[in-house]
Formats: sequence, structure tokens, C-alpha cells
Amino acid sequence: MVDLTQALASRFAALALGHVTREYPNKLDHVLRAPGDLQGPRALHPIFYGSFDWHSCVHGYWLLCTLLRTFPALPEASRITALLDAHLTEENVAGEVAYLDAPERAAFERPYGWAWLLMLHAELTRHANDDGRRRAQTLAPLARAFARRFLRYLPYATYPVRAGTHANSAFSLALALEYATLCRDDRLFGIARDKARAWFANDAGCQAWEPGGEDFLSPALIEAECMRRVLRAPEYAAWLRRFLPRLEHGEPAALFAPVTVSDRTDARIAHLDGLNLSRAWCFRSIANALDAGDARRAPMLFAADAHLRASLPHVATDYMGEHWLATFAVLALSAGGSP
Repeated sequence: MVDLTQALASRFAALALGHVTREYPNKLDHVLRAPGDLQGPRALHPIFYGSFDWHSCVHGYWLLCTLLRTFPALPEASRITALLDAHLTEENVAGEVAYLDAPERAAFERPYGWAWLLMLHAELTRHANDDGRRRAQTLAPLARAFARRFLRYLPYATYPVRAGTHANSAFSLALALEYATLCRDDRLFGIARDKARAWFANDAGCQAWEPGGEDFLSPALIEAECMRRVLRAPEYAAWLRRFLPRLEHGEPAALFAPVTVSDRTDARIAHLDGLNLSRAWCFRSIANALDAGDARRAPMLFAADAHLRASLPHVATDYMGEHWLATFAVLALSAGGSP
């Protein structure tokens, strides 16, 4: 079984430290309303200006904070804390909030970036020391701003987005539910839970027509991971039986075979390494949520390791993957799956 070691964590931390403050190349999600809106990433986003795009920078910070908590003696620990102290300031957070508050930005980074910012705040709440609590308090206004956006958006979102890319609804709900649980946002938890049930509770006989050519999420498995977070164990086991009825036989076969990545310098094709890693995360979480004797566990855990081995060596092959893949590797390697 592939595990997260301190040596691997150190490698991932070094990668993230190399890109969260790398401003260019940069792919902005930015609506221009006037000539004065034409500014560079750092002017627009005083914290999250690196890592090629805003959401990747956010989860680059999540990665660093997660590794710092998990391995306090990490060789990169002092560099991580220095980065956090320099960038996670009240002034910089206010700048990020001000960007959101401008007209025409209601859909900025919806829903993927929203979910990752909430996950970053949730991670900081896990830090038991004074520095962690201070950083969580500093970031809280930005987290509340995105939580409010979820609260406004979800009641009007009639249908889920089932794509294998950033717009996927199940992925954002899963992360929002984690934030709401850890940060005790009962209102967001209730709305997200009810929306997940409304969207997915009656799904059955999933055909898993995947992968798509630029997926980094499995629409089938991320839905199952989302529902793991809203159903109690017996109810979840029964729902999963209806949704993917032949998991113990390694079917649908397309889910169990690691995908091939033909060109890791192509930003969209490089997504497929992320698919291998995110499938591993989902397989581990789902399997570990089932009873020890459940016949579905072993094939899923075996598939998780196969997917990890296919893409873990390629996390830093090219910057198109390097600026984000380690995050999904850590999700997979840290997956516990408690319901």
C-alpha cells in the first residue's frame, strides 16, 4: 500500500513552495469592466496570485498547511510558516474579499475555487497551536464570503454538473461539507447535505462512461464520495449497491483501469494524471467507509494503489501538472474514509 511519508511530503512541500508565489505563467478568471481592470495577478489577488491560476494557488496553500500539520518536523516547515506569515495577513485577506465584492464577479471561481478556499480554512482550524488559530481567524472573512456564495447559489441550482472537471457539483459539495463540519457552519451543512440528497439519492445503475479526454475527476466516484459524507454507514452501503452494483467484480471496468496520459506538457491532457490520483482518493475513502468484510473493499483498495502508482511518479514532470497534482496526491495518500 502506498503511503504518505515524510520524505514524500517534503518533496511535495518543495514543489508547492516553488509555485504558490510564481506569478507567471498565469491563467486569470477575470471579467474586465473598464480599462482600469486590466491588471496583473498580484495586483488583483494579494495572496493567491501564483500557481498558474487562483484555485491552484489556494489548494497549494492547503497542501502546505496540511503537510505542516501532518509532519511538524518537515525540513520545509520554517519556509512554510514564513510564507504564511508574509501572505496570510488581514490586509491581504481584505484585498481578496474586495475583489469578490466588485460587480460582475458573483460567479468568480464557482464552484471549484469556492470549495478549495473553504477547505483551506477548514485545514487551518485543524491546527491546534496558536499560530493555526490566528491564521484561521485571519482567513475567516474570506471563508465566510465564499460560504455565503454557496448559500445563495445552492437553492437555485436545479441540476448538478456531472463533468469530470472544475464545474463538478459533487466535488464542490464534498469539500463544502468538510468545511461546514469542521467550522460548525450548520446552515451550510444542512443546505449542502439536502442538495446532495436531492441531486444524487435516487441515482442507480451508473454506467461510468469515462474517462473524458481532459477529466481530473471521475463523475461516478466523486458522486459516491460526496454521498459518503451525507449518509449514515448502513444507508450509504445500500445506496452504493444501487449506484454501482458490481464493484466487487471490478466493474464498471473503466473505473478500475488507470488512465493513460499521452502528453504531460498539454495542460488539458495532463488532467488525466489528476484523474488517476483523485480516483485513488475516492476508492480509498469509499472502501474504508464499508464494513471490514464487505467484498467491495479489496478491489477498490487494489485499484487505488494501481492508480497511485500510475501517476505518483509524474507529479513534477511538467509545470502543467506540477502546479497542482501534489494536492490530489495528498488527498489520496491521506484518505481515511470515516463516514
